[in-house]
Amino acid sequence: MATGTYEYRSDFARRYVEKGRAEGRAEGRAEGEARAVLRVLAARGVEVTEEARRRVLECADPDVLDRWLERALTARTAHDLFTD
Repeated sequence: MATGTYEYRSDFARRYVEKGRAEGRAEGRAEGEARAVLRVLAARGVEVTEEARRRVLECADPDVLDRWLERALTARTAHDLFTD
């Protein structure tokens, strides 16, 4: 039996399946960007506390993650990510 080939026939089902896929893609992008923030800090030798790591990994806002990624390029401490 093949999996992953079923096509939903109703507009209702298609709409909710696509909504779930879109949410999954957004979550994946946020997770990837959060990991990028942490990788930049690690590559630069910036120590990251567990609290800061958790805060970065739990963030799902793409605008905030973009801002943190830019700040990670010059941050001296992980705390610098979160301060304006």
